[in-house]
Amino acid sequence: MERLTYLKDVVTLKLDEAKCTGCGMCLEVCPHAVFRMNSRHVEIRDRDACMECGACSRNCPVGAVSVKSGVGCAAAVINALLGRTDQPCCGPGDCGCSSAGNTGAACC
Repeated sequence: MERLTYLKDVVTLKLDEAKCTGCGMCLEVCPHAVFRMNSRHVEIRDRDACMECGACSRNCPVGAVSVKSGVGCAAAVINALLGRTDQPCCGPGDCGCSSAGNTGAACC
């Protein structure tokens, strides 16, 4: 299966390598294999595959991973399918969307 890519270079995912203990929880919970283990710590393997679900940040015991879940293209598509047109898919600076502040799937 081909790797999924949402939007190039706009994901809010961040990893603080100094905090990472190498426990691998983010590897276990990430549905798109965004992370990989290097010799001692986790690193981001494919940032653009991140769908910003937030599983990694919620499960990191030391707070080394952060992501603004629900701001990416996946959230916009899901909200549009559910008929939620009052849910902004992104705000200024959140995901780099050229039409920041639009609602529904229009900004993706």
